Amino acid sequence: MMGQVEEGDEEEAWLQLRPVEPLPSQCCGSGCSPCVFDLYQRDLARWEAARASKDRSLLRREETQSCPSKLSPETFLAFLISAVDRLTKDTYLVRFALPGNSQLGLRPGQHLILRGTVDDLEIQRAYTPISPANAEGYFEVLIKCYQTGLMSQYVKSWKAGDTAFWRGPFGGFFYKPNQYGELLMLAAGTGLAPMVPILQSITDNAEDETFITLVGCFKTFEGIYMKTFLQEQARFWNVRTFFVLSQENSLEQLPWSYRDRTHFGRLDRDLLEELVGSCRRKPFALVCGSAEFTKDVAGYLLHAGLAEDSYFLF
Repeated sequence: MMGQVEEGDEEEAWLQLRPVEPLPSQCCGSGCSPCVFDLYQRDLARWEAARASKDRSLLRREETQSCPSKLSPETFLAFLISAVDRLTKDTYLVRFALPGNSQLGLRPGQHLILRGTVDDLEIQRAYTPISPANAEGYFEVLIKCYQTGLMSQYVKSWKAGDTAFWRGPFGGFFYKPNQYGELLMLAAGTGLAPMVPILQSITDNAEDETFITLVGCFKTFEGIYMKTFLQEQARFWNVRTFFVLSQENSLEQLPWSYRDRTHFGRLDRDLLEELVGSCRRKPFALVCGSAEFTKDVAGYLLHAGLAEDSYFLF
């Protein structure tokens, strides 16, 4: 009888160590490899092997590092928040510390996965750092918060000195200098994020002669992110910026420098065809925004004569 009790206790102990299957909310939906569900299957296989051999040591793994200098696509690592700046009523620029003069190790346009917990529910979302790929000692992320968003509740609670957990890098677009004649960047809202490090890597490289047309779609002029940065970039010989504002209707309310490169309304098929036609070389398009924006723009690009291998959807 005693042996049966001990065996039952042992079984219960192993069951408590069994990995918990992720909820759908824990998947960021960005096609990451490995996905959170891939990691669950890996951990489940590890647990089954340990249970079969009755060796719990097989379940041990390295503890999370504090402020590591190297990322891991499989393991969430802790990064210290050094500053939180509110850019608009619902958008934050958050700076994370890296030890010494170390670099994050992302290529321009790659993204990370953020893990958050709200009301005991773990959630994960993908974000692209906007800091230069060669930034030393820090990286920055632009995050838009939504009133009913779970991750937004988590981000709004951040303050300097807090810790957030990231894994990565991920992303299927890898830019190489002079790879394309012209990059047509089509960004809606925080979809600007992956464009920024790619743009800066080009203007920082005197030998990269790629033309860039950046089209930023926002609701209002006040809502345009990173105006100073974009103005500075537009001074380069190979860069031009264009804005599409859906909730403005008067040019007189805009600074003179914006009036000849701003369109009111939405980015539609006719406007995109005009933008493609105005490119100085055959463009390769980069698209980032909401799922609806991305789907619509992909269709517009095909209508404008760009084949599917002539654009990338973030």
